[in-house]
Amino acid sequence: MTRRISGLTPGFPTILPAGFQRAAAAGLLAAVLAIPALSGLTAVPVLAQETPVKGGVLNSIVQPEPPTLMLGLNQQGPTQTVAGKIYQGLLTYDQKLEPMPSLAKSWTVSPDGLTYTFKLFENVTWHDGKPFTAKDVVFSTNVFLKEVHPRARAVFARCESITAPDDHTVEFKLKEPFPAFLQSFEVSSAPMVPAHIYEGSDFRANPANATPIGTGPFKLKEWVKGSHIQLVRNEAYYKAGLPYLDGITFRVIPDAASRSLALESGQVQQTQYSDVEPFEVPRLKALPNLDLSTKGYEFVAPLSWLEINHRVKPLDDKRFRKAIAYAIDRKFIRDKIWFGLGRVPTGPINSVVKFYDPKVTTYEPNIEKAKALLDEMGLKPDAKGVRATVKIMPMPYGETWTRLGEYLKQALGKAGIAVTLESTDAAGWSQRVSNWDYEITTNFLYQYGDPALGVARTYISDNIRKGVLFTNTMGYSNPKVDALFASAAREIDPAKRQADYSEVQQILADELPVVWLLEMEFPTFLDKRVKNANKTAIGVNDTYEDVWLAAK
Repeated sequence: MTRRISGLTPGFPTILPAGFQRAAAAGLLAAVLAIPALSGLTAVPVLAQETPVKGGVLNSIVQPEPPTLMLGLNQQGPTQTVAGKIYQGLLTYDQKLEPMPSLAKSWTVSPDGLTYTFKLFENVTWHDGKPFTAKDVVFSTNVFLKEVHPRARAVFARCESITAPDDHTVEFKLKEPFPAFLQSFEVSSAPMVPAHIYEGSDFRANPANATPIGTGPFKLKEWVKGSHIQLVRNEAYYKAGLPYLDGITFRVIPDAASRSLALESGQVQQTQYSDVEPFEVPRLKALPNLDLSTKGYEFVAPLSWLEINHRVKPLDDKRFRKAIAYAIDRKFIRDKIWFGLGRVPTGPINSVVKFYDPKVTTYEPNIEKAKALLDEMGLKPDAKGVRATVKIMPMPYGETWTRLGEYLKQALGKAGIAVTLESTDAAGWSQRVSNWDYEITTNFLYQYGDPALGVARTYISDNIRKGVLFTNTMGYSNPKVDALFASAAREIDPAKRQADYSEVQQILADELPVVWLLEMEFPTFLDKRVKNANKTAIGVNDTYEDVWLAAK
């Protein structure tokens, strides 16, 4: 028996098996201003209009500059924001995490929860004019993403088969139930890539990576490194009348003060993630031409931490990691560095994500406990009070992360842990972390609505994959943790899933493979002329196919 689920996108019914819905779905500004003027550059407060207006260019910021726009190969935040307009997944999600159509117009799930069948839109073409078909979906999910993606291999390896009964139908048959499967198809989790471009090639070295070819409402026109990325309307987009915008220009502005000034002056109409430093938020929030929201990040539910390389001594000893946890003050980090944007975490699952359990070991600031643990390890202070020296490489995502690095150096120093701060750019950081060439770094990962998708990947042993970012790059391994994540992922009964996830949270909170810092909230600023933006659970990373600019 199947059941039609209403309340999603009008005209596109979703069919799920009865009883299965909950489990399945549960200083540089001058350079910027010198770029030739495009329509829609200047933003001023106006009255809202009832009918969408076609035309105009939305100007946004991208910071740091993405290392690539090939979303299948790189899922760093800036890449997702830009490439989410170029590439598409089969589904997107509303702010309650319910699936909605993207490249798939409808889908069904068999009563036993093992067969997922997607019906694709029939008039979709790639940006080079070739038709998008079920063959591309099979290639993307069964070949391409399994090789290069940090999460997709674990998801699609659960499939007994992935087949195309016809050009516009794809059937996924699972080996065993996997309730999170329907949440695996948003654009960064499973971006569709063109089989005719990548089949039989070296995926990472394919020349097309420099000129991405997607199905989305916008396509790449120009990328001037260090200056801007210009997307233009895909005139052959499969949804009639869309997109409304002529294009979207992402402006690269490394300087934090210049980013805020560009938003304040109307030279850009959107910022997201860490574009605006937290200390600027109160001032910008008060401006009459801007709207502030922390919505649009429900699907990602970001959690930040100190990522610790267990291959390096004494970082492999959980007592040392616990000493680090006791030496830092997470409330200070939230209130004084992130200016109240976020929540203090207790463990590996963000408190807004299903199956969170707060009943775990926690670490309130306590320098004496930190020193006692280091004493227990035999790390006695030298004449300068130094017990150990570590290298910390802060994320290159803006001034706030630099400030965090400085705070960590000061806080750990009080426990006798001397810190050397290392600096790098976004591409260098990605390369070093993915290849395990670091001691400690700051990082944040997305949780994607279900621990089976966004949490397990960081801690399970079979996801220790050198060269692939956002995997288990620490090298942490615990067979019990592996077994609990595996059991919870296939369990249909929510109560039994909760029991498994509660136990795994207790183990991880004790062993501290990473030291959790902050359940992050990001400020999204939009000029009031911008309509229909940031309205799904993936917010600014969505296609923006129906975003429009009100008249000046």
